[in-house]
Amino acid sequence: LKCSCAASDKLYLAKPDNIVFCVAAKRCLLSAAYTDTKLWEEREHEPQNLADLASLMDRTYERMFPVSSLTVSRFVDSITCKEEVHQAEYYLYKFRHSPNCWYLRDWTMHSWFRQCLKYGARDKALYTLKNKVQFGMFPDEFTFNLLIDSYLKDKDYKGNDWFPLFPFTGACAVVEEVMLQETFDLPTTQILSLYALSKYLTTKPGLSWQEQRSMGTALMLAGLKQENSTGLNAQVLGHALIGKVEMTRGIHAVFHKMPLIWTPGYFSRSLAVMERVCSDAGDLRLSKEVLDTVQEMLQDLSSPTTSEAGEENTTENQTDESIDEEDELEMAKLPLYLAKFKDLSEQLQARGKVESAGLEALVSRLAQETLPACEEADIAEYRRRVQEWEAERLQLIRREEEMREKTKQEQEARKAASDAQ
Repeated sequence: LKCSCAASDKLYLAKPDNIVFCVAAKRCLLSAAYTDTKLWEEREHEPQNLADLASLMDRTYERMFPVSSLTVSRFVDSITCKEEVHQAEYYLYKFRHSPNCWYLRDWTMHSWFRQCLKYGARDKALYTLKNKVQFGMFPDEFTFNLLIDSYLKDKDYKGNDWFPLFPFTGACAVVEEVMLQETFDLPTTQILSLYALSKYLTTKPGLSWQEQRSMGTALMLAGLKQENSTGLNAQVLGHALIGKVEMTRGIHAVFHKMPLIWTPGYFSRSLAVMERVCSDAGDLRLSKEVLDTVQEMLQDLSSPTTSEAGEENTTENQTDESIDEEDELEMAKLPLYLAKFKDLSEQLQARGKVESAGLEALVSRLAQETLPACEEADIAEYRRRVQEWEAERLQLIRREEEMREKTKQEQEARKAASDAQ
Protein backbone atom coordinates (compact mmCIF):
# COMPACT_ATOMS: atom_id res chain seq x y z
CA LEU A 1 0.00 0.00 0.00
CA LYS A 2 1.32 3.40 -0.94
CA CYS A 3 -0.11 6.81 -0.23
CA SER A 4 1.24 10.31 -0.33
CA CYS A 5 -0.08 13.63 0.88
CA ALA A 6 1.72 16.50 -0.82
CA ALA A 7 2.20 19.85 0.76
CA SER A 8 0.08 21.63 -1.84
CA ASP A 9 -3.26 20.46 -0.40
CA LYS A 10 -3.25 17.21 -2.38
CA LEU A 11 -4.40 13.85 -1.06
CA TYR A 12 -3.61 10.54 -2.71
CA LEU A 13 -4.82 7.14 -1.57
CA ALA A 14 -3.64 4.23 -3.65
CA LYS A 15 -5.88 1.23 -4.24
CA PRO A 16 -4.48 -2.04 -2.85
CA ASP A 17 -3.30 -4.22 -5.73
CA ASN A 18 -3.62 -7.44 -3.80
CA ILE A 19 -7.34 -7.14 -3.02
CA VAL A 20 -10.05 -8.07 -5.49
CA PHE A 21 -13.68 -7.14 -4.95
CA CYS A 22 -16.32 -9.05 -6.86
CA VAL A 23 -19.39 -10.01 -4.91
CA ALA A 24 -18.71 -7.40 -2.24
CA ALA A 25 -18.47 -4.57 -4.74
CA LYS A 26 -21.79 -5.50 -6.31
CA ARG A 27 -23.42 -5.88 -2.92
CA CYS A 28 -22.47 -2.32 -2.04
CA LEU A 29 -25.09 -1.16 -4.51
CA LEU A 30 -28.73 -1.14 -3.48
CA SER A 31 -30.82 -4.16 -4.43
CA ALA A 32 -33.50 -4.18 -7.12
CA ALA A 33 -36.15 -4.34 -4.39
CA TYR A 34 -34.84 -1.10 -2.86
CA THR A 35 -34.81 0.85 -6.11
CA ASP A 36 -38.03 -0.69 -7.49
CA THR A 37 -40.50 1.98 -8.61
CA LYS A 38 -43.59 -0.26 -8.46
CA LEU A 39 -44.77 0.90 -5.02
CA TRP A 40 -44.37 4.56 -5.99
CA GLU A 41 -46.07 4.22 -9.36
CA GLU A 42 -49.00 2.25 -7.90
CA ARG A 43 -50.22 5.36 -6.10
CA GLU A 44 -53.54 6.77 -7.16
CA HIS A 45 -52.91 9.31 -9.93
CA GLU A 46 -55.12 12.21 -10.96
CA PRO A 47 -55.17 12.67 -14.75
CA GLN A 48 -53.64 16.08 -15.41
CA ASN A 49 -52.80 18.23 -18.42
CA LEU A 50 -49.41 19.83 -17.92
CA ALA A 51 -50.21 22.75 -20.20
CA ASP A 52 -53.36 23.52 -18.20
CA LEU A 53 -51.46 23.30 -14.90
CA ALA A 54 -48.74 25.61 -16.24
CA SER A 55 -51.33 28.10 -17.45
CA LEU A 56 -53.11 27.96 -14.09
CA MET A 57 -49.90 28.66 -12.17
CA ASP A 58 -48.87 31.47 -14.53
CA ARG A 59 -52.24 33.19 -14.15
CA THR A 60 -52.16 32.74 -10.37
CA TYR A 61 -48.71 34.29 -10.10
CA GLU A 62 -49.69 37.15 -12.42
CA ARG A 63 -52.60 37.96 -10.13
CA MET A 64 -50.16 37.92 -7.15
CA PHE A 65 -51.91 34.93 -5.56
CA PRO A 66 -50.07 31.96 -4.03
CA VAL A 67 -49.98 28.66 -5.90
CA SER A 68 -50.93 25.66 -3.78
CA SER A 69 -48.44 22.91 -2.97
CA LEU A 70 -50.95 20.44 -4.40
CA THR A 71 -50.75 22.11 -7.83
CA VAL A 72 -46.96 21.90 -7.83
CA SER A 73 -47.17 18.28 -6.72
CA ARG A 74 -49.54 17.45 -9.58
CA PHE A 75 -47.22 19.09 -12.08
CA VAL A 76 -44.19 17.10 -10.90
CA ASP A 77 -46.16 13.84 -10.78
CA SER A 78 -47.39 14.38 -14.35
CA ILE A 79 -43.93 14.66 -15.95
CA THR A 80 -43.63 12.31 -18.93
CA CYS A 81 -40.37 13.35 -20.62
CA LYS A 82 -37.06 15.14 -20.06
CA GLU A 83 -38.32 18.43 -21.53
CA GLU A 84 -41.07 18.54 -18.91
CA VAL A 85 -38.45 18.08 -16.20
CA HIS A 86 -37.01 21.45 -17.27
CA GLN A 87 -40.46 23.03 -17.04
CA ALA A 88 -41.00 21.58 -13.58
CA GLU A 89 -37.66 23.01 -12.45
CA TYR A 90 -38.92 26.50 -13.31
CA TYR A 91 -42.14 26.08 -11.32
CA LEU A 92 -40.30 24.60 -8.34
CA TYR A 93 -38.13 27.72 -8.34
CA LYS A 94 -41.19 29.98 -8.60
CA PHE A 95 -42.90 28.14 -5.75
CA ARG A 96 -39.81 28.40 -3.54
CA HIS A 97 -39.91 32.19 -3.98
CA SER A 98 -43.62 32.49 -3.23
CA PRO A 99 -45.48 33.00 0.08
CA ASN A 100 -46.32 29.27 0.17
CA CYS A 101 -42.66 28.19 -0.05
CA TRP A 102 -42.76 26.48 3.37
CA TYR A 103 -45.40 24.04 2.16
CA LEU A 104 -43.45 22.13 -0.49
CA ARG A 105 -44.43 18.56 0.37
CA ASP A 106 -41.96 15.80 1.17
CA TRP A 107 -43.57 13.56 -1.43
CA THR A 108 -43.13 16.29 -4.05
CA MET A 109 -39.39 16.36 -3.39
CA HIS A 110 -39.27 12.57 -3.58
CA SER A 111 -41.28 12.57 -6.79
CA TRP A 112 -39.02 15.23 -8.32
CA PHE A 113 -35.88 13.15 -7.80
CA ARG A 114 -37.57 9.98 -9.04
CA GLN A 115 -38.75 11.78 -12.17
CA CYS A 116 -35.27 13.17 -12.83
CA LEU A 117 -33.77 9.68 -12.55
CA LYS A 118 -36.53 8.13 -14.65
CA TYR A 119 -36.19 10.56 -17.56
CA GLY A 120 -32.41 10.89 -17.69
CA ALA A 121 -32.20 14.30 -16.03
CA ARG A 122 -29.99 13.42 -13.08
CA ASP A 123 -28.05 16.63 -13.65
CA LYS A 124 -31.21 18.57 -12.83
CA ALA A 125 -31.69 16.55 -9.66
CA LEU A 126 -28.16 17.38 -8.55
CA TYR A 127 -28.45 21.03 -9.58
CA THR A 128 -31.60 21.59 -7.52
CA LEU A 129 -30.05 19.67 -4.62
CA LYS A 130 -26.89 21.78 -4.62
CA ASN A 131 -29.08 24.91 -4.91
CA LYS A 132 -31.41 23.71 -2.16
CA VAL A 133 -32.10 27.18 -0.83
CA GLN A 134 -33.32 28.34 -4.25
CA PHE A 135 -35.45 25.25 -4.92
CA GLY A 136 -36.37 24.06 -1.43
CA MET A 137 -34.88 20.59 -1.96
CA PHE A 138 -34.32 18.87 1.38
CA PRO A 139 -35.02 15.19 0.62
CA ASP A 140 -35.22 12.34 3.10
CA GLU A 141 -32.51 9.69 3.40
CA PHE A 142 -34.33 7.14 1.25
CA THR A 143 -34.34 9.65 -1.60
CA PHE A 144 -30.68 10.48 -0.97
CA ASN A 145 -29.89 6.77 -1.18
CA LEU A 146 -31.57 6.39 -4.56
CA LEU A 147 -29.57 9.30 -5.95
CA ILE A 148 -26.24 8.12 -4.52
CA ASP A 149 -26.91 4.61 -5.79
CA SER A 150 -27.60 5.85 -9.33
CA TYR A 151 -24.13 7.42 -9.44
CA LEU A 152 -22.44 4.41 -7.86
CA LYS A 153 -23.91 2.08 -10.45
CA ASP A 154 -22.40 4.29 -13.14
CA LYS A 155 -19.10 4.39 -11.20
CA ASP A 156 -19.43 8.17 -11.17
CA TYR A 157 -17.81 9.12 -7.89
CA LYS A 158 -16.61 12.62 -8.70
CA GLY A 159 -18.38 13.63 -11.91
CA ASN A 160 -17.29 15.74 -14.86
CA ASP A 161 -16.71 19.00 -12.97
CA TRP A 162 -19.42 20.87 -14.86
CA PHE A 163 -20.55 22.56 -11.63
CA PRO A 164 -17.90 25.29 -11.31
CA LEU A 165 -19.18 26.57 -7.96
CA PHE A 166 -19.23 23.24 -6.11
CA PRO A 167 -16.30 21.12 -4.87
CA PHE A 168 -17.85 17.80 -5.84
CA THR A 169 -20.18 16.35 -8.44
CA GLY A 170 -21.22 12.72 -8.91
CA ALA A 171 -21.86 10.47 -5.91
CA CYS A 172 -19.61 12.56 -3.66
CA ALA A 173 -21.70 15.66 -4.39
CA VAL A 174 -24.78 13.91 -3.01
CA VAL A 175 -22.81 12.68 0.00
CA GLU A 176 -21.64 16.25 0.60
CA GLU A 177 -25.28 17.36 0.76
CA VAL A 178 -26.09 14.53 3.17
CA MET A 179 -23.24 15.83 5.31
CA LEU A 180 -24.34 19.47 5.12
CA GLN A 181 -27.92 18.51 6.01
CA GLU A 182 -26.62 16.15 8.74
CA THR A 183 -28.82 13.25 7.65
CA PHE A 184 -26.57 10.27 8.39
CA ASP A 185 -29.23 8.55 10.48
CA LEU A 186 -29.91 5.48 8.31
CA PRO A 187 -27.20 2.77 8.23
CA THR A 188 -27.78 2.43 4.48
CA THR A 189 -26.97 6.11 3.97
CA GLN A 190 -23.86 5.78 6.11
CA ILE A 191 -22.62 2.75 4.16
CA LEU A 192 -23.39 4.19 0.72
CA SER A 193 -21.70 7.44 1.66
CA LEU A 194 -18.58 5.74 2.98
CA TYR A 195 -18.52 3.54 -0.11
CA ALA A 196 -18.70 6.54 -2.46
CA LEU A 197 -15.99 8.41 -0.54
CA SER A 198 -13.63 5.43 -0.31
CA LYS A 199 -14.11 4.66 -4.02
CA TYR A 200 -13.33 8.25 -4.91
CA LEU A 201 -10.16 8.24 -2.80
CA THR A 202 -8.84 5.22 -4.71
CA THR A 203 -8.83 7.35 -7.89
CA LYS A 204 -5.89 9.31 -6.40
CA PRO A 205 -7.64 12.68 -6.43
CA GLY A 206 -5.90 15.98 -5.96
CA LEU A 207 -8.04 17.70 -3.35
CA SER A 208 -8.27 21.43 -2.74
CA TRP A 209 -8.50 22.49 0.89
CA GLN A 210 -12.28 22.96 0.51
CA GLU A 211 -12.59 19.42 -0.83
CA GLN A 212 -10.42 18.07 1.99
CA ARG A 213 -12.70 19.79 4.47
CA SER A 214 -15.87 18.39 2.89
CA MET A 215 -14.38 14.92 2.45
CA GLY A 216 -13.06 14.88 6.01
CA THR A 217 -16.34 16.07 7.51
CA ALA A 218 -18.39 13.50 5.58
CA LEU A 219 -16.02 10.68 6.59
CA MET A 220 -16.04 11.80 10.20
CA LEU A 221 -19.83 12.22 10.56
CA ALA A 222 -20.65 8.96 8.77
CA GLY A 223 -17.94 7.17 10.73
CA LEU A 224 -19.29 8.38 14.06
CA LYS A 225 -22.50 6.45 13.35
CA GLN A 226 -20.65 3.14 12.86
CA GLU A 227 -19.39 1.38 15.99
CA ASN A 228 -16.94 -0.86 14.15
CA SER A 229 -13.51 -0.84 12.51
CA THR A 230 -14.86 0.76 9.35
CA GLY A 231 -16.39 3.65 11.26
CA LEU A 232 -13.27 4.20 13.35
CA ASN A 233 -11.03 4.26 10.27
CA ALA A 234 -13.35 6.83 8.70
CA GLN A 235 -13.13 8.91 11.87
CA VAL A 236 -9.33 8.79 12.00
CA LEU A 237 -8.98 9.84 8.36
CA GLY A 238 -11.83 12.36 8.54
CA HIS A 239 -10.48 14.13 11.61
CA ALA A 240 -7.00 14.18 10.07
CA LEU A 241 -8.22 15.77 6.83
CA ILE A 242 -10.05 18.45 8.80
CA GLY A 243 -6.95 18.83 10.98
CA LYS A 244 -4.83 19.52 7.92
CA VAL A 245 -7.17 22.34 6.92
CA GLU A 246 -7.03 23.64 10.50
CA MET A 247 -3.23 23.66 10.48
CA THR A 248 -2.94 25.46 7.13
CA ARG A 249 -6.00 27.75 7.20
CA GLY A 250 -7.02 28.16 10.80
CA ILE A 251 -10.04 26.96 12.76
CA HIS A 252 -12.34 29.62 11.26
CA ALA A 253 -11.87 28.10 7.80
CA VAL A 254 -12.80 24.71 9.28
CA PHE A 255 -16.21 25.46 10.75
CA HIS A 256 -17.37 28.22 8.38
CA LYS A 257 -20.63 27.00 6.80
CA MET A 258 -19.91 23.47 8.00
CA PRO A 259 -21.61 21.27 10.65
CA LEU A 260 -18.45 21.27 12.77
CA ILE A 261 -17.55 22.50 16.23
CA TRP A 262 -15.20 25.48 16.50
CA THR A 263 -13.00 23.99 19.20
CA PRO A 264 -9.43 23.52 17.89
CA GLY A 265 -7.67 20.15 17.91
CA TYR A 266 -8.91 17.95 15.06
CA PHE A 267 -5.61 16.07 14.83
CA SER A 268 -5.90 15.48 18.56
CA ARG A 269 -9.33 13.91 17.99
CA SER A 270 -7.88 11.66 15.30
CA LEU A 271 -5.24 10.48 17.79
CA ALA A 272 -7.94 9.96 20.43
CA VAL A 273 -9.65 7.46 18.13
CA MET A 274 -6.31 5.65 17.74
CA GLU A 275 -5.99 5.52 21.54
CA ARG A 276 -9.48 4.06 21.78
CA VAL A 277 -8.55 1.25 19.40
CA CYS A 278 -5.33 0.61 21.33
CA SER A 279 -7.24 0.14 24.57
CA ASP A 280 -10.00 -1.96 22.97
CA ALA A 281 -10.17 -5.58 24.11
CA GLY A 282 -12.22 -6.63 21.09
CA ASP A 283 -11.42 -6.98 17.40
CA LEU A 284 -11.33 -3.30 16.44
CA ARG A 285 -8.49 -2.50 14.01
CA LEU A 286 -7.17 0.44 12.04
CA SER A 287 -6.13 0.17 8.41
CA LYS A 288 -2.43 0.46 7.55
CA GLU A 289 -3.48 2.50 4.52
CA VAL A 290 -5.29 5.05 6.70
CA LEU A 291 -2.46 5.19 9.25
CA ASP A 292 0.12 5.75 6.51
CA THR A 293 -1.99 8.57 5.08
CA VAL A 294 -2.32 10.31 8.46
CA GLN A 295 1.41 9.90 9.13
CA GLU A 296 2.35 11.49 5.83
CA MET A 297 -0.04 14.39 6.51
CA LEU A 298 1.68 15.06 9.84
CA GLN A 299 5.15 14.71 8.33
CA ASP A 300 4.34 17.00 5.41
CA LEU A 301 2.85 19.63 7.71
CA SER A 302 5.92 19.44 9.92
CA SER A 303 8.37 19.89 7.05
CA PRO A 304 9.91 23.38 6.49
CA THR A 305 8.66 23.59 2.88
CA THR A 306 5.09 22.99 3.99
CA SER A 307 5.36 25.64 6.70
CA GLU A 308 6.58 28.18 4.17
CA ALA A 309 3.79 27.25 1.74
CA GLY A 310 1.26 27.58 4.55
CA GLU A 311 2.55 31.05 5.39
CA GLU A 312 2.23 32.10 1.74
CA ASN A 313 -1.34 30.75 1.57
CA THR A 314 -2.20 32.62 4.74
CA THR A 315 -0.84 35.89 3.35
CA GLU A 316 -2.73 35.44 0.09
CA ASN A 317 -5.99 34.68 1.86
CA GLN A 318 -5.76 36.94 4.88
CA THR A 319 -8.91 38.80 3.82
CA ASP A 320 -10.94 35.56 4.03
CA GLU A 321 -9.35 33.61 6.87
CA SER A 322 -7.38 34.81 9.87
CA ILE A 323 -4.79 32.85 11.84
CA ASP A 324 -5.20 33.88 15.48
CA GLU A 325 -3.30 32.98 18.64
CA GLU A 326 -5.35 29.86 19.19
CA ASP A 327 -4.42 28.62 15.72
CA GLU A 328 -0.74 29.31 16.33
CA LEU A 329 -0.88 27.36 19.59
CA GLU A 330 -2.44 24.43 17.76
CA MET A 331 0.19 24.56 15.01
CA ALA A 332 2.92 24.47 17.67
CA LYS A 333 1.60 21.08 18.78
CA LEU A 334 2.47 19.40 15.47
CA PRO A 335 5.73 17.83 16.74
CA LEU A 336 3.84 16.44 19.75
CA TYR A 337 1.09 15.05 17.50
CA LEU A 338 3.65 13.37 15.25
CA ALA A 339 5.49 11.83 18.23
CA LYS A 340 2.24 10.62 19.75
CA PHE A 341 1.12 9.20 16.42
CA LYS A 342 4.32 7.16 16.10
CA ASP A 343 3.92 5.87 19.65
CA LEU A 344 0.29 4.86 19.09
CA SER A 345 1.16 3.24 15.76
CA GLU A 346 3.78 1.08 17.50
CA GLN A 347 1.25 0.10 20.14
CA LEU A 348 -1.34 -0.80 17.51
CA GLN A 349 1.22 -2.92 15.66
CA ALA A 350 2.36 -4.68 18.84
CA ARG A 351 -1.23 -5.52 19.84
CA GLY A 352 -2.24 -6.79 16.40
CA LYS A 353 -4.57 -3.89 15.84
CA VAL A 354 -3.38 -2.97 12.34
CA GLU A 355 -5.58 -4.11 9.45
CA SER A 356 -3.95 -4.89 6.09
CA ALA A 357 -7.11 -4.09 4.12
CA GLY A 358 -7.74 -0.51 3.03
CA LEU A 359 -10.76 1.66 3.73
CA GLU A 360 -12.45 0.62 0.49
CA ALA A 361 -12.12 -3.07 1.41
CA LEU A 362 -13.48 -2.46 4.91
CA VAL A 363 -16.51 -0.57 3.59
CA SER A 364 -17.18 -3.26 0.97
CA ARG A 365 -17.01 -5.95 3.64
CA LEU A 366 -19.35 -4.00 5.91
CA ALA A 367 -21.82 -3.52 3.08
CA GLN A 368 -21.82 -7.20 2.23
CA GLU A 369 -22.46 -8.15 5.85
CA THR A 370 -25.06 -5.57 6.89
CA LEU A 371 -26.69 -3.95 3.86
CA PRO A 372 -29.38 -6.62 3.22
CA ALA A 373 -30.87 -6.31 6.72
CA CYS A 374 -30.62 -2.51 6.61
CA GLU A 375 -32.45 -2.46 3.28
CA GLU A 376 -35.35 -4.48 4.66
CA ALA A 377 -35.87 -1.97 7.47
CA ASP A 378 -35.69 0.96 5.03
CA ILE A 379 -38.18 -0.56 2.60
CA ALA A 380 -40.66 -1.26 5.39
CA GLU A 381 -40.34 2.33 6.62
CA TYR A 382 -40.68 3.63 3.05
CA ARG A 383 -43.95 1.72 2.59
CA ARG A 384 -45.31 3.28 5.76
CA ARG A 385 -44.20 6.75 4.68
CA VAL A 386 -45.77 6.43 1.23
CA GLN A 387 -49.06 5.51 2.91
CA GLU A 388 -48.79 8.59 5.13
CA TRP A 389 -48.01 10.77 2.12
CA GLU A 390 -51.01 9.40 0.25
CA ALA A 391 -53.31 10.00 3.22
CA GLU A 392 -52.05 13.58 3.50
CA ARG A 393 -52.40 14.15 -0.25
CA LEU A 394 -55.98 12.85 -0.30
CA GLN A 395 -56.80 15.07 2.68
CA LEU A 396 -55.48 18.08 0.76
CA ILE A 397 -57.56 17.12 -2.26
CA ARG A 398 -60.69 16.91 -0.11
CA ARG A 399 -59.89 20.27 1.47
CA GLU A 400 -59.37 21.76 -1.99
CA GLU A 401 -62.75 20.44 -3.14
CA GLU A 402 -64.44 21.81 -0.02
CA MET A 403 -62.90 25.25 -0.53
CA ARG A 404 -63.86 25.19 -4.19
CA GLU A 405 -67.44 24.31 -3.29
CA LYS A 406 -67.52 26.98 -0.59
CA THR A 407 -66.21 29.59 -3.04
CA LYS A 408 -68.82 28.54 -5.57
CA GLN A 409 -71.63 28.89 -3.00
CA GLU A 410 -70.36 32.33 -1.96
CA GLN A 411 -70.29 33.47 -5.58
CA GLU A 412 -73.83 32.17 -6.15
CA ALA A 413 -75.01 33.90 -2.96
CA ARG A 414 -73.46 37.20 -4.07
CA LYS A 415 -75.02 36.84 -7.49
CA ALA A 416 -78.42 36.08 -5.99
CA ALA A 417 -78.16 39.09 -3.71
CA SER A 418 -77.16 41.27 -6.66
CA ASP A 419 -80.10 40.00 -8.76
CA ALA A 420 -82.51 40.62 -5.87
CA GLN A 421 -81.49 44.27 -5.76
